[in-house]
Amino acid sequence: MTDSTGDPGPIIELEIGDVAHGGVFVARHEGRVVFVPDVLPGERVLARVTDASKNSFWRAEAIEVRDASPHRRPHVWREADIAVAPENRPGGADFGHIALEHQRELKLKVLRDALQRFGGMPDPQVSIAAAGREADPESADGTGWRTRVSLHVDGEGRIGPYAARSHRVIAVESLPLATPDVERVALSLASGEPGRIDLVQPADGRVRVLPRPEAARARGRGGRGRGTGGRGRSGGAGKGGPRPAAPESVVERVGDREFQVDAGGFWQVHRLAASTLSSAVAQTLRGLGDDVGWDADAWHLDLYGGVGLFAATLGDVGGPATRVTSVESDPRATEHAGENLAAWVGARAQTGRVDRWLARLAAEASAAERERLSHGVVLLDPPRAGAGRAVVESVASLSPAAVVYVACDPVALARDLATFREAGYETTGAQALDLFPHSHHVEAVAALTPVTGRR
Repeated sequence: MTDSTGDPGPIIELEIGDVAHGGVFVARHEGRVVFVPDVLPGERVLARVTDASKNSFWRAEAIEVRDASPHRRPHVWREADIAVAPENRPGGADFGHIALEHQRELKLKVLRDALQRFGGMPDPQVSIAAAGREADPESADGTGWRTRVSLHVDGEGRIGPYAARSHRVIAVESLPLATPDVERVALSLASGEPGRIDLVQPADGRVRVLPRPEAARARGRGGRGRGTGGRGRSGGAGKGGPRPAAPESVVERVGDREFQVDAGGFWQVHRLAASTLSSAVAQTLRGLGDDVGWDADAWHLDLYGGVGLFAATLGDVGGPATRVTSVESDPRATEHAGENLAAWVGARAQTGRVDRWLARLAAEASAAERERLSHGVVLLDPPRAGAGRAVVESVASLSPAAVVYVACDPVALARDLATFREAGYETTGAQALDLFPHSHHVEAVAALTPVTGRR
């Protein structure tokens, strides 16, 4: 590993302080902040500086633990263990060296700190729960949950995940976070064209292998969003090119409901994540005040709606007369959402960028439509960057009875909650969900209601 100049960085001894956003931890060296992964608060480690280009902070990689935390455990992915050279550790399990319960304490601290620092909440109420803890608990060690895995093929034919914080392919002999079937199929793959290979195991249990050669991806650049069924545009054929065959559709299940989704489209990667999120959102919706209408006179919005998971949750809570519109920029996800929401005669799925769709609605909504919106819920499930000021202000301008925000990034959530407060909507905290054990990622659900006298 080299620093930003291309030369090997110095090795320094560090006392590790607190956890930071993004799966790294904070140390100080001669007064300068140093961000380090693969460590724990309270540890003393040797680390090699990998980026000294900034005056305000450095980045380093831990290479040896001198004094270990009591919360350190043997890494669940042996190829990512501290004993492996940092440049050869695969990414995707950056908390795999930490006891599960302590991982959740750290994630909760990151969420609380974000709400305080960026959300302006002095004492946020936060809690955390694991996926499916009550109904169908995950494996005791938090492995075997990934139903979707992306591997990469480099120019020399090597296949595997990327090394952490790089685009260098690492050949591995195990994928412990993947379901056993996905791991078995992934490790049996032969090399292919340079690019990406996605493995997907939907509800029917059969693993699909979806090659995405680099040449094909370059012809139709685009990215799937990370929302439950979409949060972004999908790549496609360029103008004038042949129309590609429709991708395979698969079925995912949440409780008794089935959801059509493209095999290569977005669905939550943890086998219990969609049901856990749906249950958390339903509980949040049921806990809202009496101002929310659940009859045909109320109009609810599901923004960044994907294939309609949360629109269906709104419908389940509101009943068969629920009027809900799902908005998603990915046309294929919207097409599936229309099918998935057929049980509600008042449900609609519309394709459009959320910011533009909201701006048009705010400009064109009739008095009757605004009245219906004022008794409804707006549910947001934005991408990692958050909804942003323009979307938040547009939502608030519609004066909904409540807003339910599903987030995958604590800092983006906190910033949007601060903007909502400026616009007259307040929350007391968030429910965190640990849907990605052994990684730093965490989901959160927050409910907002109008500040008294502002609506």
